[in-house]
Amino acid sequence: MINWRESKVSKLFLLKGKYATASLVATLFEYGLYSLFIYAFAFEKTTSHIMSFGIAMIANFLLQRFFVFKLKRPVMKVFAMAMGFSLGGLLLSSLIFSTLVKIPFLEHNHYLAKVMTSGMIFFYNFYLKRFSFEKKFV
Repeated sequence: MINWRESKVSKLFLLKGKYATASLVATLFEYGLYSLFIYAFAFEKTTSHIMSFGIAMIANFLLQRFFVFKLKRPVMKVFAMAMGFSLGGLLLSSLIFSTLVKIPFLEHNHYLAKVMTSGMIFFYNFYLKRFSFEKKFV
């Protein structure tokens, strides 16, 4: 019989839990910045999304580096890979977000569009960041 605590499934589940927690912290930081850019500086929604995402991706890297993944590559290489994958995520999420806020309901509920966008790219980010840090996908 397989010991649940030592099984690959349980380890992957726990890793995703740690990743989700770190991502939640980074996402709250991102949403705070997004709100600041929208309401304090009156920036356009997609511009605010891009700026807040860009700043939060560095915070997210630091959280992942110290609390989620085991470093299996030189830190600068991991940073470059993670930023590259994050920029891909930024392009993908910006496309999704800018499309969603064209829908009248989501134009007025842009936070919902932002949450939906974050959910859509969660697994893209998890598996590519894991590959960056640990040299494996699963």
